[in-house]
Amino acid sequence: MAQIVVVGEILVEMMATATGQGFRAPGLFAGPYPSGAPAIFADQAARMGVPTALIACAGDDDFGRCVIGRLQENGAETGHIRLVPDVATGVAFVCYRNDGGRDFIFHMGNSAAGRLTPEDIAPAAFAGCRVLHIMGSSLFAPEMADVMRRAVALADAAGALVSFDPNVRPELLRRPGNAGLIADLMARADILLPSEADLAFLYPGLTPEDATTLLLQGRAGCVFLKRGAAGSRYAGRSGAFDIPPFAVDEVDPTGAGDCAGATFVAGLLHGLPPREAALRANAAGALAVTKRGPMEGNSTPAELEAMLVRGH
Repeated sequence: MAQIVVVGEILVEMMATATGQGFRAPGLFAGPYPSGAPAIFADQAARMGVPTALIACAGDDDFGRCVIGRLQENGAETGHIRLVPDVATGVAFVCYRNDGGRDFIFHMGNSAAGRLTPEDIAPAAFAGCRVLHIMGSSLFAPEMADVMRRAVALADAAGALVSFDPNVRPELLRRPGNAGLIADLMARADILLPSEADLAFLYPGLTPEDATTLLLQGRAGCVFLKRGAAGSRYAGRSGAFDIPPFAVDEVDPTGAGDCAGATFVAGLLHGLPPREAALRANAAGALAVTKRGPMEGNSTPAELEAMLVRGH
């Protein structure tokens, strides 16, 4: 039985091979790389030794099998992933700008990921569940709102906590109803895993510290704020503290926040104090950026231990 249930999308990424390459002229792309923020999270949580299941839809194609195979290889439960015939697995194309930023083109709306329905969220998946994890990036189709509401209701019935990463995409916020749903999920979550960019979108004009204070006035018991190369900040009922980053040579930041969030939640479920869970999350995020590809930098407990021994 899974202690963490993750609900969301599966996709593969095709990644530009040269920095400065754009989408308006021919260029070389490498892939497919297993991806999807919920899939990255589930993969890393399973690697941390917490039984984790992903509920999703994938195409009955080699792209879908690419992601499912990676999840199975690393111990995640895939029995709740439904293969959809005659519909392709979603694909994202990513290019890397010279200024360090990234540009994406997503082919998701008509992909198998968009075929996930409330009926796919089975009560049996929540037997033994301690944490439901969901992400704002999954709200790419109108039907996903009902999917997430059902998942939260089943988590409530199971007595599980809800972990939410807003993972804000500006284009998704423009979809009718999404901004309100994200606000509802922020208010409902017990564990919040935003980035500084998320808070800037959701609470314009507030500093990250003030936004975090506001969030803790609701249901959330803790906020793990991802700050990229600056490390992270933990805030809870008993206080707040910063966790410094680990110095590494960045190759690709894709998926690092999902990896860090999964490590933090897994650490809490293992009974680690928040400071130790956050430190391990920082180490996992640092390792993630040293490999090219969304899941390629996901880590094992032994790799995290080595990073902790090495220090900052």
